[in-house]
Amino acid sequence: MIKKRRAVPGIHSYDGPAGGWGALKATAISVRTQMDALEAPGTLLRTNQPDGFDCPGCAWPDKEHHSTFQFCENGAKAVTWEATSKRVTPEFLAQNTVSSLLQKTDYELEGYGRLTHPLAYDPDTDTLRVVEWDEAFNRIGEILRNMPSPDQVEFYTSGRASNEAAWLFQLFAREYGTNNFPDCSNMCHEATSVGLPQSIGIGKGTVSLDDFDDAELVISIGHNPGTNHPRMMGTLHELARRNVPIIVFNPLRERALERFADPQNVIEMATYSSTDIASTYFQVKAGGDAAALKGIMKALLVLDDEQGNVIDRDFIAEHTQGFDLSVADMSATDWQDIENESGLTRQQLTQVAVAYAKSNATIVTYGMGVTQHNKGTATVRLIADLLLMRGNFGKPGAGICPLRGHSNVQGNRTVGITEKPSKAFLAQLEKVFGFAPPEQHGHDAVRAMQSMVDGTSKALICLGGNFAVALPDPEKCFPAMKALDLSVHIGTKLNRSHLLVAKESYILPCLGRTELDTQATGRQAITVEDSMSMVHASSGKLKPASPLLRSEPAIVAGMASAVLPDTKVPWAELIADYSKIRDLIEKTIPGFDNYNQRIAIPGGFRMPLPPTELKWPTASGKAMFSVFNGVHEDADVQGDDVLRLITLRSHDQYNTTVYAMDDRYRGVFGRRDILFMNDLDLDKRGLEHGDLVDIETVASGRKLRLENITVIAYNIAPGSVGAYYPEANILVPLDYIDKESGTPSYKSVPVRVMHSASV
Repeated sequence: MIKKRRAVPGIHSYDGPAGGWGALKATAISVRTQMDALEAPGTLLRTNQPDGFDCPGCAWPDKEHHSTFQFCENGAKAVTWEATSKRVTPEFLAQNTVSSLLQKTDYELEGYGRLTHPLAYDPDTDTLRVVEWDEAFNRIGEILRNMPSPDQVEFYTSGRASNEAAWLFQLFAREYGTNNFPDCSNMCHEATSVGLPQSIGIGKGTVSLDDFDDAELVISIGHNPGTNHPRMMGTLHELARRNVPIIVFNPLRERALERFADPQNVIEMATYSSTDIASTYFQVKAGGDAAALKGIMKALLVLDDEQGNVIDRDFIAEHTQGFDLSVADMSATDWQDIENESGLTRQQLTQVAVAYAKSNATIVTYGMGVTQHNKGTATVRLIADLLLMRGNFGKPGAGICPLRGHSNVQGNRTVGITEKPSKAFLAQLEKVFGFAPPEQHGHDAVRAMQSMVDGTSKALICLGGNFAVALPDPEKCFPAMKALDLSVHIGTKLNRSHLLVAKESYILPCLGRTELDTQATGRQAITVEDSMSMVHASSGKLKPASPLLRSEPAIVAGMASAVLPDTKVPWAELIADYSKIRDLIEKTIPGFDNYNQRIAIPGGFRMPLPPTELKWPTASGKAMFSVFNGVHEDADVQGDDVLRLITLRSHDQYNTTVYAMDDRYRGVFGRRDILFMNDLDLDKRGLEHGDLVDIETVASGRKLRLENITVIAYNIAPGSVGAYYPEANILVPLDYIDKESGTPSYKSVPVRVMHSASV
């Protein structure tokens, strides 16, 4: 008998596939509400083209390098959001105090449009006033030169920054004297950057788009491509139509992993048909991925004992170390513990092992559903272990595929945005520039904020992003931002972090990806690196939103010149011609040989990936198996009434940017104050679909609480609940992190849910 549910405002079932006519309609609405109707088509057609700009959205690569439609619904939203005709004028800012703007939603703030002038905070009027570029640079320089220590300054980088801007930013900070480099990777894929080097020697994926043509099986763990990397849907669509099995592990039933209609497929659009994506869908409990992986590997060992030739022992003997210790750990892990923690049965996990054993070429893709846990690094290593067991590296159609979010977050790390630089990199900087960069490790994102909270760090320089909102625990982070001596934000639109003003605050407006960047030697191109290590050029053509905008590289150089009067870097010369920046990147970072020549080729070039050649740049020279003791995400937090909270992005959202208040595929419209919960968990607590609830974090010492949230019944794994990011960040303690990588555990916060106290 189907349980009758009350009607809840804004909650309507969505029965259509992902993509399809719904995606085209959403794209049309985005264009109509943001851009000039005549300008929009040409702009969208230049997205991801050889002479165009790289999409400011996700980092999924492009297979074609000619004039095909290489953008998706969410990519179109990202482009139109940046290329909007709306403007934040000095007149608007004079009429709206910072305090009043802070009362607006994040959606409203960015919806005001593009910043047009450099701004400084005026505490007397509580407003943002126009400031001259040189005045801003000179004051920033004066404050930073008078800091007692360079390590009291944090240099934050967003993933949208280009290779050129990011490399200049790290050069500026290191000549200044610090390795404090909190960046967005610390909050998403740092577990990959820390875990994979231990396993295979590099912190990147090993597959190319061509490998998906040769794959016989894809295992997808902890990601929602329809929202977070939607261009991937074209690849999954092709695989499904070729009957390649796609096995999905995810706590929620996500529509894009179930059914997808390709807007570029004439037959599917004309017939209103769609393609089933997942061949099998397992709803693993939040935080249960490690247990599920150990179960698959344990079942794989049983299959090998029963029929032989399942484990690639020749590959393991020649290319790996530590297999025996890993086997001993799996043998000692109890099946009951695996089932309890994963929420899956031994039979289900054995089913996956059987499919894996049949495949001669397997790719495992994973996202932040794996990395944003307090055992994220160890879980990433288990994925590598699973692939090593059957030799799924160094051959077509096989390998590991971490799904990076922002379009150049991987490139930022490649060109030196890291708080833990190698000695070789620092030595090369000193050789080329003649200054001794600092050697001690700096702060990642969480440590940077903790240092701001305790008053040790006094200044924050942000190359893009929405730093305080992206981090967990706003009760700690927001006051810490306001207590700084200086904050500087480089950005295209207003966001909440800009408004958490310090004693002195500056907002410096920059060009977007879509806009023409003209310097002394003419039109410039920047470069980015996608999720599959392809580096390619990007060049906008739109007229800038304001004649006062400067490029990110130019703003970084302007600050550096003002802060470092005795600088050894020819900043003005580099900004005049970005090819000279790339020449210096080539001299300081391996893999960028003939940089300028190779980006002239459509599609660019691929960075070195030694594991694809069965070379392992680990300390031992071998790929290393790991040992994951037990199966628990957090053995200290247990209890029948404890649930695991997953923070989620809506379909109308990218990172902290909210494009609209809908979440079409999950059936939520016009609101974000929602908690997704399984029917069984509702019944256990005497709750009903549509009730108002309070959510409280199960953590010692502090009471973190989100109140008056509407709970709705949803197809989510029992024991798991979901709420929207960043609103639910109030429930994530700043120190609830993966100790190995420092990544906040946004995807497995222990919580209790109860009837709202206000009802």
